[in-house]
Amino acid sequence: MKGTNSGIKFKWSRCGKGILAGLLLAGAIQLPASADSGIGPHVRVAMYLDLGSTYKSTIPAVTIKGDAAWGAGPQSGTENWVQFAPGQSARFSVDGYKVKALESSDWKTVAAVIKKLQGTTDKPVAFAQNSSGGTIYRVYTGPYANAAEAGKAVDRVAGSISSWIKGQKPSVHGNFYVSAGSYGSKAEADTVLDTLSAQGTEASAVMTGPQQYSVWVGGASNEAELGTIQGQLTQVFPQIPWAPAAQTGTSILIHNDVTLNLDTPSPVEHYELSGNEALLVRDNDDNSFLQLVERSARKYRGDFEISRYSGQLALVNEVSLEQYLYSVVGAEVSSSWPQESLKAQAVAARSYALYNAALNKFKIAGLVDTTLSQVYNGAEKEANSIIQAVDSTSGEVMMADGRIVEGIFSSNSGGVTADSTEAWGSYNPVYSSVPSKEDEVVQASLKSWYHVLLSNGATGYVREDNTASLGSTTAAGLQKLTVTTSVMVRPLPMIQSDVDPVAKLNPGDQAIVLDKVDESSAYAWIRGPFSSAELLKSLKGKTTTEAPSPILNLEITQRGPSGRVTQIKANGQILDVKYPDAFRSALNGLPSTLFDIAATGRYTVQSAGGTTSSGTAASGTPLLTSSGVKSWDGGNMVVMDGNGTARVIDQTNEFLFVGKGYGHGIGMSQWGAKGMADAGYDYRQILQHYYQNVTIVKE
Repeated sequence: MKGTNSGIKFKWSRCGKGILAGLLLAGAIQLPASADSGIGPHVRVAMYLDLGSTYKSTIPAVTIKGDAAWGAGPQSGTENWVQFAPGQSARFSVDGYKVKALESSDWKTVAAVIKKLQGTTDKPVAFAQNSSGGTIYRVYTGPYANAAEAGKAVDRVAGSISSWIKGQKPSVHGNFYVSAGSYGSKAEADTVLDTLSAQGTEASAVMTGPQQYSVWVGGASNEAELGTIQGQLTQVFPQIPWAPAAQTGTSILIHNDVTLNLDTPSPVEHYELSGNEALLVRDNDDNSFLQLVERSARKYRGDFEISRYSGQLALVNEVSLEQYLYSVVGAEVSSSWPQESLKAQAVAARSYALYNAALNKFKIAGLVDTTLSQVYNGAEKEANSIIQAVDSTSGEVMMADGRIVEGIFSSNSGGVTADSTEAWGSYNPVYSSVPSKEDEVVQASLKSWYHVLLSNGATGYVREDNTASLGSTTAAGLQKLTVTTSVMVRPLPMIQSDVDPVAKLNPGDQAIVLDKVDESSAYAWIRGPFSSAELLKSLKGKTTTEAPSPILNLEITQRGPSGRVTQIKANGQILDVKYPDAFRSALNGLPSTLFDIAATGRYTVQSAGGTTSSGTAASGTPLLTSSGVKSWDGGNMVVMDGNGTARVIDQTNEFLFVGKGYGHGIGMSQWGAKGMADAGYDYRQILQHYYQNVTIVKE
């Protein structure tokens, strides 16, 4: 199968007749309709995969549970090698280079080691094996890309569990084994396994075919080490026909996994795939689901495929495109939104999925289940309204110049979508900037907030419905208010439960109103203020040239067609990010690049003659007050412009970001689509507003 020649593949399917690998085309988008859905092509969604900087989400083993009976067998055949009862859990992994961290008969020690390693980069899996002296537990970490990486991990693991190993030394465990022959039943293999285990030999029963079993000993790192192990076994067990185990074909090592419950040993069947062929795991009921415990116990339609990629376990969900959209549309937008906006989302998401699946962007998959592609949470986000929207647009995609359009979208474009040059630095006529005034719909249920100055000089925000006007003003004409209930003064105009409030006001307490602003949302927002140190930390590694330190001045020097920021200078030096949209992550995770920057200590003075000059707040700055010129000795200072708009400057010289929109702003604005649907537009009108010169066709 294309893109899977880097190692073994473990494929799960609920399709009764199986799916031929040879039918896959460029990321598996051209599969025929299967028995589980009866509709359309399939897509492949990576959930665990190590592609380095492109995508990295790794795990040593996955736990699967089926609603109905399910079983596993080679992809090249239709016969299951193993069957599971409804509701039964089983764990799966791929054989490779690991570190044997600990062997012990003391469960408390083993549980402590597992818990410790779970908090490190060397994730553990623990197996139990019966012996003449009782149960022996063995803890492994990995897998690792190769023997050298496993060797590097040995010292890390030893350091992590030094309190418990008591003279033991972690060691590399490879994937070379010696076979103890072939047997026609699991019982026969277990008899040999018991004989070996009674002598303290680490061994595993292995499935090598339907009703074909063996027992393997080893875990050697190379053939030379394997030869030594075979010689020793021949001396101790001369009656057994020892021979090197095959490293091709399909073999499954069978273990009792005790990793999941650290309170008491609770063995779960664990199947570790060895060899270079694929395996299908079939859900025997087309209307049921496979549950993935490590993905928040979510249930998924379609098939699961496990492969070894870059030495790691990779998990791919292969699912009908339309059923994939049942989940994606529900995860991307609310199922309560108008049907026309849901249809628009369905067509955009379908176009995105097919476009990227054809690219095979993630080597063994066209998509991933995070926002790096589209949010995909299995069946948990399915809803009748979503299914209706997907089914009513079944097969419909957007096309331009005879090709499927990628269908990129974002949460909220802040009133105007981005031009492609503002995000990527390159031009695409489909993604030209267009107005999106309907984005404001997100504010409909939100309150406004007052930016207030407290009696102690501190500033913050209080929500308007907790206040009342006093009907009086300061000498400068600023309104006064009081609070009607106990309220927390927030550092930003939104409730942040994980951020300490500026202060607490009690009923009757007063404050001065500096401004009235929208609640921070996907449409309008405020972030910061950020200090020079905070910005330098966030910018590190994200600019070609290191940013100047300290940052004393930060100014926007270039904007694109929609007004989004495309160039910023710090102390006069360009912050040369890779592409304009990278400013979002480079500047402490801003929601969008449609923003202004306000320096808390920066001010501009216009003289009577019309000339202007700027300065930065500092101790000793001369101020003209009602009582004459004084020197500024610290604290906050309220300044007003000619329109009576007030703001506070101080000597912290930090940077506040005030902006609109959430996301890159390219293509359809999801909130804008809702607003257009509320206004009576249908899904085709919505799509053709946000995507230029496209046609909507049924593929």
